[in-house]
Amino acid sequence: MPVTRRSSVPNLQRGMAILEYLATHQRSATIAELSERLGYPSASVFRITQAFTELGYLSRDPVTKQFRLTNKLLLLGQPQSRGPGLVEASIAAMRELNRATGETTQLCCLVDTGVVVLEQLLALHPFKYSAELGARCPAYSCAPGKAILAGLPDEERDDLLRRIRFKRFTPTTITDRRLFREELAAIRDCGFAVDRAEGMAGIHCVAAAICDRNRIPVGALTIAAPASRVKEEDFARVGKLVIKAARTSETNYGQ
Repeated sequence: MPVTRRSSVPNLQRGMAILEYLATHQRSATIAELSERLGYPSASVFRITQAFTELGYLSRDPVTKQFRLTNKLLLLGQPQSRGPGLVEASIAAMRELNRATGETTQLCCLVDTGVVVLEQLLALHPFKYSAELGARCPAYSCAPGKAILAGLPDEERDDLLRRIRFKRFTPTTITDRRLFREELAAIRDCGFAVDRAEGMAGIHCVAAAICDRNRIPVGALTIAAPASRVKEEDFARVGKLVIKAARTSETNYGQ
């Protein structure tokens, strides 16, 4: 029997709503929780989550019965071509940056108004910053997010800035839209972005965007470290290292 628009569209909408809920509101949830929060029949949620699990986009904890997103979703943002994907193109540069700085090195991409961690190499120090792969944070409060936003075409950047709802996480978080635009202009001038403990107290980050052949950012490389180890006077030196790593990634990505 052919699939009709009436039967397919609601299930598609419900499926996307489930994925978006798990990505933006709660990292894991049971069928009952998804049904209650989204207002969908439990039988419908069961069928949709089963389908996503079979396809590899969701995994289910056998004990808690909670569903979680898998990293397979991240592959949807990677180019389906003969060239290497963004992670593969960046990993060598990440290793070099990790050795040069000794700090946690991450590859991130922009998803709507947030940034997602695609890959990570931990710091060489006993005390280190780390995040789960797939972890998400607001683009305006982290260095990789600011690096990507700064390099976007004006129209796309303006659209994203209109949709950002600024929230203060630390005393140094930029929450004024005008000041944030000035910050992005400064990033375009110097080539790298910094996070002065704006998303998490005590953590400094330095990042540079990775661009495609059209000079549109597709991701960003960043180092994250305790502010006691990477001080503000170190930003320019580390910024040069991060820019170099980003340019290497671009070359491998197929510039």
